[in-house]
Amino acid sequence: MASYLEIADDEKGYDLDLFCVPRHYERDLDKVIIPHGLIMDRTERLARDIVRDMGGHHIVALCVLKGGYTFFADLLDYIKALNQNSDKSVPLTVDFIRVKSYCNDKSSNSVKVIGGEELSNLSGKHVLIVEDIVETGRTMQTLLSLLSESTPKMVKVVSLLVKRTPRSSGYRPDYVGFEVPDAFLVGYALDYNEYFRDLSHICVLNDDAKEKYRV
Repeated sequence: MASYLEIADDEKGYDLDLFCVPRHYERDLDKVIIPHGLIMDRTERLARDIVRDMGGHHIVALCVLKGGYTFFADLLDYIKALNQNSDKSVPLTVDFIRVKSYCNDKSSNSVKVIGGEELSNLSGKHVLIVEDIVETGRTMQTLLSLLSESTPKMVKVVSLLVKRTPRSSGYRPDYVGFEVPDAFLVGYALDYNEYFRDLSHICVLNDDAKEKYRV
């Protein structure tokens, strides 16, 4: 099983006053649960693990949009730094796919994959899927099933977050940054109806904000 940093269910987190939080979000958040600096340190270690395991292969890094774009960019920056400063390096190309499975604060049973028709380009390739969060696991299982039709040579999945939830299908990625409680998290490109992507830290959304930004 992939190693990860566990954020406990009773984690008290950090007061918003201790961090730089956009003023327009101050009343929408309960607490900071993962500060930006900790995200970056954990991402750097994930990059090292990926280079260790996949070094020597030409990797196609597949970003799952929209939530994965910030983690994807930071992870690739760390991999590029390792390429320049270590004996083992990973040739990288990038591609993007968009997956949608949320309505407001609920993960829906419907998984929409946009851009899946281009996955045929990944035939015979070593693919690293980069995701922001795995909750039930159904979204990733759907994507992996779709990708398998294109017969890639290897597929690995890295997710910044995995949520502990009774709704989980049991799926676990190959690389995990943090295991987190079953709360609705925003920030670091994680959104609620497109809001909060511009928040640097990962925070817990409060109930009033769910109503305020509901569509």
